Amino acid sequence: MFYIESKREQSYCSQNNNPRFNSLVKSLLFIVFWGVLVLPAFPSPFIGDTTTVVVTEGTNMAADLSFDKKEIVIDLQGTIWLLPAKGGKAKAITDGMGDDRQPVWSPDGQKVAFQSFRDGYYHIWMIHKDGSDLKQVTSGVFDEREPDWSPDGKYIVYSSDVYGNYDIFKINLETKETKQLTSDPANEYCPAYSPDGSEILYVSEQNESPGIYKVSADGSLSQVIERKGTLTAPSWSFDAKTIYFTEFTGSYSSLVKTTAQSGKTEIITSKEIDVFPFRTSWFNATEYLFVADGKIKKNSVNKSSFQNIEFTAELDVVKPKYKRKSYDFDAGTPKKVKGIKGLSVSPDGKKYLFTALSDIWILEEGESIPLPLLKSQFILSDPIWSPDGESIAYLSDESGSMNIWTYDLKSKKKEQILQTDYDVNYPSWSPDGSKLAFYAADARNIWGKGTLQSIDLKTKQVEKLHEALFVPSQPSWSPDGKTIALSALDVYSSRFREGINKILLLSLKDKTEKFISPVEERSLGMRAKNGPVWSPDGKWMAYVQDGLLWIINVDKSGNIIGPPVRLTNELAEVPSWTADSKSIVYLATDTIKRIEIEDQKIRTIALDFNYDYKEPKGKLVIHAGKVFDGLSEKYLTNVDIIIQDNRIEAISEHKQGREGKLIDASDKTVIPGLFEMHTHQHEMTGEKLGRLWLSYGITSLRETGSDPYDALERKESWNAGTLIGPREFFTGGLTDGTRIYYGLANSIQSSAQLDLELDRSVALEYDLIKTYVRMPDILQKKITAFAHKNGIPVSSHEIYPAMRYSVDAVEHIGGTSRRGYSPKITKMNHTYSDVIQLLKLSQMNITPTVSLQGGFYSMAAKFPWYYKNKQLLYFFGKEYVSEMEKRSSQIATIFPGYLSNFGNIQTTLKKLVDEGASVTAGTDSPFIPYGYSLHAELHSWVDAGISPYITLKAATYGAAKAVGVLDDLGTLEKGKLADMVIIDGDPLKEITDALKVESVIKNGELFTIDQLLTRPE
Repeated sequence: MFYIESKREQSYCSQNNNPRFNSLVKSLLFIVFWGVLVLPAFPSPFIGDTTTVVVTEGTNMAADLSFDKKEIVIDLQGTIWLLPAKGGKAKAITDGMGDDRQPVWSPDGQKVAFQSFRDGYYHIWMIHKDGSDLKQVTSGVFDEREPDWSPDGKYIVYSSDVYGNYDIFKINLETKETKQLTSDPANEYCPAYSPDGSEILYVSEQNESPGIYKVSADGSLSQVIERKGTLTAPSWSFDAKTIYFTEFTGSYSSLVKTTAQSGKTEIITSKEIDVFPFRTSWFNATEYLFVADGKIKKNSVNKSSFQNIEFTAELDVVKPKYKRKSYDFDAGTPKKVKGIKGLSVSPDGKKYLFTALSDIWILEEGESIPLPLLKSQFILSDPIWSPDGESIAYLSDESGSMNIWTYDLKSKKKEQILQTDYDVNYPSWSPDGSKLAFYAADARNIWGKGTLQSIDLKTKQVEKLHEALFVPSQPSWSPDGKTIALSALDVYSSRFREGINKILLLSLKDKTEKFISPVEERSLGMRAKNGPVWSPDGKWMAYVQDGLLWIINVDKSGNIIGPPVRLTNELAEVPSWTADSKSIVYLATDTIKRIEIEDQKIRTIALDFNYDYKEPKGKLVIHAGKVFDGLSEKYLTNVDIIIQDNRIEAISEHKQGREGKLIDASDKTVIPGLFEMHTHQHEMTGEKLGRLWLSYGITSLRETGSDPYDALERKESWNAGTLIGPREFFTGGLTDGTRIYYGLANSIQSSAQLDLELDRSVALEYDLIKTYVRMPDILQKKITAFAHKNGIPVSSHEIYPAMRYSVDAVEHIGGTSRRGYSPKITKMNHTYSDVIQLLKLSQMNITPTVSLQGGFYSMAAKFPWYYKNKQLLYFFGKEYVSEMEKRSSQIATIFPGYLSNFGNIQTTLKKLVDEGASVTAGTDSPFIPYGYSLHAELHSWVDAGISPYITLKAATYGAAKAVGVLDDLGTLEKGKLADMVIIDGDPLKEITDALKVESVIKNGELFTIDQLLTRPE
């Protein structure tokens, strides 16, 4: 291994520091790590029941006309296809495994260049039009996009983020020499040659004068048109007198033209036409081709009507076919506690401290059974030893919000030392024990974003140390107390939402800061508590990278002065130093281990720790006026639901005097517990989170990305009954590629690391594996095969080729995309028949999260009472709700199209449901409020024209089926788990009545709404 400074800090003037050279070296290392990345043009058939889908439209597809005007090349769903210029059957010329996009013809009409993601970065590739001779043109650890071929065929021009923002480059195809053409600090992209090759158009986001620019053969730059909308794909007309480009205003996407000499601009298309953000190409001086409304369109400069060039393309999908993992939801079989959080070794190395089952536990060296140090009905979390080992600091929401407490081990006295308006997390002792650093959340408390502060334990004075950071790691102090190190996101550019985790050094003396990296362009592990952690003697920092534990030699200010040293060949989490700096204790998947730095000997710390499900005993009888069983469109009426312990014994005609505790719901409606299919949680929300879910009738949830130990600790706490809450089905971090965004994203750098992460999914009993947006298909296919072998479903943001190798599910109809545009939905929120038919025939489950994409605020505008919901006001507070209401009135102004185009999403949703696709209800909370968001989702479905019956069935039966637990959940039937909601209303008639929760039964235990809206004593 070796150390190179961060690219933001090094000079690029000398040849030895040339970024292109360095990126080529890194590319070679990358291929060694990941193995063979380039597949044959046509891979062997996928195993399973295959269905061929005939596609006649493409969502956000690009198209280019050959120079001889005889053929068109398109990029339908990540594959490059050829078809006759007059239309017809398309033929695939790439294998579909590279996310191949934005094709462009070579001038001789024999080759096609395109951008491809097949090695985990976007690079420029080319292929012969018959599908042979696939070649990579650019390489390295940066993205290259939007190629265009020079008219003489000697160069390809493209955009690249090699210098930290997007600039325009060109490459000589014979010599491979690259030349940078633009260097403004703003992003510049979408280059296009003029017909004679003398000029190149591009988009520039320059702050003072954004718009379309051009670079001439002599290197001079000039602006063609100033325009502040979202611009893409400038190109020249056939005679080079006019420039065409696409524009998105926030509400509409349009094709626009401007006269090169006069600068006169005209919008060509009407507001009803959904123009895709790709270049036009020309048949002759008057006729051109562009893509819109899912179609390839031909138009004349003198006409306002468009001719569609019809095509068909055949894509294969494979329905998942494997045995799902089994579940044991009943008490009687103790289960190993695996949700261990905040592991911390005492300074003398003789005790181990951690959170589990929502309490704080201590394990003595030489013992195997931990003892409870602190127990509470609230959350106790993040325990850390003081430097002298005589006390601990920890987090608790005992006083109403998550704040810092201390506990003296001798006196047994606990003290709240901080009271803030908003929750805090990740406390960290200063070396002298006089201060604690921590992060304070803002009013929205989303995703752990926080402001770094410190509190003096004597004076209780709070000092702000840094502005808010986006989901940073736990801070670590230098031994002299003058510097704080933490892991934070260093973004690549403002154009796309991605970057890598680096060590951020904050000087407390002069308030300066800088990023450093042990290895250039390699992300550290998930932020949270995975380092950097300064050794007490100041010589080392411990951190997690590639899933493994490393240390690196640093000076007193944290500057790296030696190469990284790898300590483990196994996954490591939460490193913690002993005071003598001779040992590190860490979590190794589901065990605690300790390594000696000098000889690197590792030993396992014995831990015998189990829990069992909390299960009520006895009989409960609910006399229900109406029952929606999750299956029938009609209610069962005047029946008794008989519950024995935690399961439904029978549903029978009402009979007076039955044995057991009677619940009179004779004038109420009982439905299965609701299932939230897409959420993300964090401990900062506190104990109330579980009660919140139940108060909305949500008895099960699917957490689609999390710190696995945080999610597992919460799941086990709810299962064991140490906290009140629903059933949780979870995954670990967002399994992502070399670039990441969220703190819970796990950057996979090699096949070896991926193997370790997949083994962890089995050891920790993941309920799903969620891959994220920078995961290349070759690795996602490997993940899917492994997951299915172990009975685990897989989900992602992708539909194709994911459904060709049996990925089970997709999240969001929109959502983040590595492309800058989505293959599922356009800027105007339209989705075309390619997506509808692929989802229908593959039966890949989609959780569209329409409430996130305009539904919540659209429903709030329809229902005047929306911000008066009692659960919302109780759990989030009047101030929060008032701010939310203010934001809703500003949405239409700030984000035009967010509400006005929401109806297009509803149209797609209804089409999917009507066509028989597998669709479930989820929300991506907490971006919109936990619990209430699911009801906004259901309201949005019914508002789209979907019946309340289909809507409720999707949120119960459909969700349980998709998760793989339909044998136990999702319907009210004999033998199933007793998870249900008693409602004062008729939700099959009026879906908003589902909010009128009277009581909730989870696992046979009854909770009234009043109980759920009351804090524990």
